[in-house]
Amino acid sequence: MEDYRLIHQGIGGFIHRNRGLMAIWGKEAERFLNGMITNDIRMANDKTTLKAAFANAQGRLIALVRIKRVNDRFLIETDESTHQRLFENLSRFTLAGDFFIENLTNQYKFFHTCNLSSDLDVGLSFDSNLGTDFFVPNDDCERFIEYLKARKSAIEISEQSFQLLRIEAGMPLYGVDMDESTVVPELGEEGLISYNKGCYIGQEIIARIRFRGHVAKRLRGLVFLDEPESLEFKTEIKSPDDKNAGYITSYSFSPHFAATIALGYVRYEYLAEDTLLRVADKDVKVKDIPFINFTHKRQEAINE
Repeated sequence: MEDYRLIHQGIGGFIHRNRGLMAIWGKEAERFLNGMITNDIRMANDKTTLKAAFANAQGRLIALVRIKRVNDRFLIETDESTHQRLFENLSRFTLAGDFFIENLTNQYKFFHTCNLSSDLDVGLSFDSNLGTDFFVPNDDCERFIEYLKARKSAIEISEQSFQLLRIEAGMPLYGVDMDESTVVPELGEEGLISYNKGCYIGQEIIARIRFRGHVAKRLRGLVFLDEPESLEFKTEIKSPDDKNAGYITSYSFSPHFAATIALGYVRYEYLAEDTLLRVADKDVKVKDIPFINFTHKRQEAINE
């Protein structure tokens, strides 16, 4: 995993993956979206990335999205597996409102980048825990890749290394670390929910969790103190007195930590940092995510 080692040394990297992109615009677009997402759409602009979720009436996740407002358009990007369903669901409302929606996915190719500045003048950019993501127009993709390699000395990241890096960066993957059964606050994602903007679908449940109680479990990081012999998706997490404490979702050996790390849902009573738990008969410690702040690493690399 030479590419992984170089990324941790501050070398720029990129990988092409599939994501969905749509645009919504019109007189009632802002009001419509504000009644659909967990965050305040009025905070969206062309400089910063607005994180949000679409939820159902029970506060469970439909799609985790990132939004930018460019001129009069709201650009919404999401995981490939949730994009089409979300697009079709939102399209149904155009018959009753003064707004329009367009699927832009086939006009662009998507790239994750790491340790690269966000001011590259190409396509559309969104901030991520790893660095900056780009939707590049199809006709510009070859030039974009050549520019990264020749001018930025960037390397292409393998899928195996990307999966490890996203775990270190605390980036949940839909269908693995979250799905339609996930209650949005269980993600523990900072800046994902506005509790001041007013009503939206799922707001009653999500607000009740915050003001009258707490989530039953939350996505956390786990570091193994000894190497496990084998792990599986949703391997049970246990407390020292052998009670159920949650389950793991993503895991990998991290050369950076010289240990296996994992993402998983930990029950409320065990959420505190460095709480000692057990997985597959091995001791683990609960950790905040991200494990690594790649945004700080990127800034350090740029400053050098």
